[in-house]
Amino acid sequence: QVQVVESGGGLVQPGGSLRLSCVGEGFLWNTYLMSWYRQAPGRERELVASITAAREVQTYAPSVKDRFTISRDNAKNTVYLEMNNLKSDDTAVYYCQARRGPAPAIWGLGTQVTVSS
Repeated sequence: QVQVVESGGGLVQPGGSLRLSCVGEGFLWNTYLMSWYRQAPGRERELVASITAAREVQTYAPSVKDRFTISRDNAKNTVYLEMNNLKSDDTAVYYCQARRGPAPAIWGLGTQVTVSS
């Protein structure tokens, strides 16, 4: 079965940290660009961070740069999003996406991140 499954969300206080994980299966993991997106209530889904298949390039949204780090372990078919100094504006459902060329993207069901005191 082709899928990606996110985990690691939860409730955290402002200034805290969380690490999200996304495990993929059923596709040639090492050839896919992996990305994290997020969607807050009433807002459009936005790209948070991406990492290329061989980890040579990482990109970040300006709002998370220097606070979030994306990484991947190709031996474990897993991509991570380390989130530090979390703010209330980071509250959203976080989605993992696998994409390669023109093929349809593979989306997970998402994991909720809530930043609140």
